[in-house]
This record gives sequence, C-alpha cells and structure tokens, in this order.
Amino acid sequence: MSQERRYSFEFFPTKTEAGHEKLMTVARQLAGYNPDFFSCTYGAGGSTRDRTLNTVLQLDGDVGVPTAPHLSCVGDSKDELRSLLSQYKNSGIKRIVALRGDLPSGMGMASGELRYANELVEFIRSETGDHFHIEVAAYPEVHPQARSYEDDLQNFVRKCRAGANSAITQYFFSADCYFYFVERVRKLGVDLPIVPGIMPITNYSKLARFSDACGAEIPRWIRKQLEAYGDDLDSIQAFGEQVVTEMCERLLEGGAPGLHFYTLNQADASLAIWNNLKLPR
Repeated sequence: MSQERRYSFEFFPTKTEAGHEKLMTVARQLAGYNPDFFSCTYGAGGSTRDRTLNTVLQLDGDVGVPTAPHLSCVGDSKDELRSLLSQYKNSGIKRIVALRGDLPSGMGMASGELRYANELVEFIRSETGDHFHIEVAAYPEVHPQARSYEDDLQNFVRKCRAGANSAITQYFFSADCYFYFVERVRKLGVDLPIVPGIMPITNYSKLARFSDACGAEIPRWIRKQLEAYGDDLDSIQAFGEQVVTEMCERLLEGGAPGLHFYTLNQADASLAIWNNLKLPR
C-alpha cells in the first residue's frame, strides 16, 4: 500500500473569542507548511458542538486547509449526527475523524443511540456513502477502558472493517509500541495506513496529567529527566524536542505513512520537530 506520506495538525475549539483569534493565527502559520489537513476535536451537545462546527468551517474555508471535524457518537442522537453530517457535506468537508468519544460523567453507556466507533463509521457510510474519508483512532498502548490488548485489537479491526480509510494513533513515546501494534493488525488482515499521533513535550505537569487520562506511557527515563528540570521550561522544551524528533525519525524510517501533530493550539513545538525532520513544505 504505497502512497505519499501525509502530515496533519490537530486543534481544539476554544471557549473565548481571544482564544479563537489566537487559534486562527496559529492555523495560518501552520498552513504555510502545506499540511495535508487539519483536524478539530469535538464537543458533543449544544454550544461546544457549535464551536467545533464554526471552527472547522473557518479553518477549511478561510484558512484554506482541508479540515476534518472529529465526530463522536456519545451524547448525540442519530438525528443530531445526521444533521451535522449534512452540514459538513454541504460545506465541502471531505474528511471526518470518527470516535466513540468520552462518556459524559453520569451518563453511563446509555448516552446516544450509537455506542461504539464502529457503529458510527457504519452510520456515516450508510448516510453519506463514500463522500467522506473516515479516520478512526488507534491505541498502540491499548485504550484505557479496553478489557485486554486482544480485545482492543479486535475493536480496532471492527472499526476498520466498518468502512474506515485510515487511522490516527493516540500519542506515545515509544516507537516500538507503534511498530508492534501495526504488525499485529496487519496479521489480522487490516492494511489501512496507521499514522502516528505526535505530542510535542513542552510542559511536564500538563503532559503527565494528559497521559494518565488517556493511557499513554511516559517512559521512566523521560519522566525522570523532565522532573529533574523542574521549572526550567527551556530545558524541558529542548529535551522534549530532541526525544520526540528522534522518535519521529525512527517512525518514518520504519515506514510510518506520515505524522499527525497534537498542537494544543500552539505552533512552535510542532514546527521545531517538523523543521528538525526537514519535512516537505
């Protein structure tokens, strides 16, 4: 399955007008590097959903980079999802990241009519045919709520067979876990491109909090070095840049079909890695 490598940047919709302006400035800066697409995370229900929609349409239309909204089945009815799909399709959006999404607190599994990402992928295909390129999530270090590694692999295979085109991984700091995951799913007959998700390291306490929540392992040697730097942000960022750049080099040399940067709405850390790798502009 040979194809050109693809590079993309992820944003989250902001809660304030000032945050939104800053996001658009960052997006315009990153657009100068000719990424294949942007993606924008999703808030289910009400105002957060509207923020996602508006941000996606602005990134796609005004900034001029094809933008993939994240769509999650938790918390939204089929009618709400149908309406969103129709708005995206009519606005010329061509790519979607389909996720189960986080369960809103207190909702249990009863929330929404679709319970799993594979059902969402099937729903998008049944409603819109082949209009959208559908991305799904991959978890090289296992989804935090999965019963087991084998169970998680089967979940991934189900999502792919439901009609996905490619996958983006949760971030990780060990190239080995990515290569092992790819090897396992290839043996299960899945040959979709699986693009590594890359999290630049700029702030240790925030990274530790994110990683605990999403099941991403920070190797002990990295953790200990970051702890040793304390409040020395320059050292944290320089070390983080080196560690993540070297991992990306290994991933690309080992055949990864591209990179997807989790920007946290900042440009500099992702671009430092991009420039170190001498990625095409």
